[in-house]
Amino acid sequence: MTITLKTAAVGLVATGLGLAAMAGAAAAQAEVTLRCQHFLSPMGSVPQFFMEPWAAAIEEQSGGRIDVELYPAMQLGGAPPALYDQIRDGVIDCGWALPAYTPGRFPESEAMELPFMTTMSAEESSRAAWEFSEQYLIPTRFSDIHVLAVHVHGPGVIHMTGAAIESLADFDGKQLRGPSRQANALLERLGATPVGMPVPAFPEALSRGVVDGGVIPWEVVPSLRVEELAEYHTQIGGDRALYNTFFIWGMNQDTYNGLPDDLRAIIDANSGIETSAAAGAAMDHGDDIALAAITARGNTIVTLDDEIVAELREVGDEVIAAWIEEMNGLGLDGTQIVADARAAIERNIGTAD
Repeated sequence: MTITLKTAAVGLVATGLGLAAMAGAAAAQAEVTLRCQHFLSPMGSVPQFFMEPWAAAIEEQSGGRIDVELYPAMQLGGAPPALYDQIRDGVIDCGWALPAYTPGRFPESEAMELPFMTTMSAEESSRAAWEFSEQYLIPTRFSDIHVLAVHVHGPGVIHMTGAAIESLADFDGKQLRGPSRQANALLERLGATPVGMPVPAFPEALSRGVVDGGVIPWEVVPSLRVEELAEYHTQIGGDRALYNTFFIWGMNQDTYNGLPDDLRAIIDANSGIETSAAAGAAMDHGDDIALAAITARGNTIVTLDDEIVAELREVGDEVIAAWIEEMNGLGLDGTQIVADARAAIERNIGTAD
C-alpha cells in the first residue's frame, strides 16, 4: 500500500494549474472512471488524508487509465444510510459506508463498536478491524460488494453545550447524539437520552437545541464547526476508546470484476490491511490537527481521571454483556465474536507507524 500522509501533503502543495493539467491528462487517457461518494465535507480528514491520496495512487499507478472522481457531501444524491446499497447496486462505483447507519443489518460489525473495545490508535485498531472482517464479514455480510478497506476512528470525545461531562452523574437527563446502536446503548445506561443521527446532522441539532451534545471523534469537529456550538469537550483517559464506529471503503462488485486484470491488480495493491491502516492513520492525523486547533481556540477540554474511567468501563461491560446475549439470540456466538475482536485488537497493538 503506497498511500501515506506524506503523499497527501505533496498533493496539497501542488499548484492549481498543475492539478488541472494532471486531471485533464488523466481524463483524456482514462479507460475507466470510478465515481466514489461520501457524506463528509472535502475538508474532512478522511477525504483529505485518505480518499484523495488513494485516488491519486490509483491514477498514478494506472498511468491515468483509471480516473477516480470523489463526490463529497452526497453530491450524487441520496442520504448517508443509503451508501452501502448505492455501492452494491452500482449507483456509484465506490463509496464510504457505515454499517451503523442501517442498524441490525451487519450485526457482527458492532463488535468493533462496543465500549472500550478499540485502542486509542485508529491506525492499529483499523488493522484489527480488517483481520476481524476477513473472519466475520467480508465472506458473508459484505459479499455483495468488493471491500477495499475497513477502519475505525480514534477515541470518541463527548462534546457539550453548557458544561462539560466530568462525572457519570453529568450524563443524567442529557439529550446526546450517538452514531450507533452500541454507543446509544452506552449513553442510555449512563442516564442520557441518546438521539441517533448521521454526523452531518449534528451541528444543526446542536444549534436548534435538539441535543445538549454528543459523541464524535476530534477529527471531524472542525469540518462540521462543532467547536463553535459546543465549547466543552470531554476526553476519556486510559488505553481504550469509549466507543467507536466501523467504516467500509467499498467498490461495486461488477465494476471491480469488469476491470482488466492489470487494472484490477492495481486496485488490489491499494486494498486490504495496510489500506485499512492508512484510513485509520488519516483519522489519527485529523485528531491531532483538530485537538491543536480547538485547544488554541480556548474551548474547555476535560480529561476524565482513572476513577471515572473505571466506572465507565463497568457500565461498558454491561453493554457488552447485553450485546452478547442479543447475538446469541440471533443464533450467533456472541462470546466468541467478542473474544475474536479482542484478540485482533491485541495482535495489532503497537503496529502504528
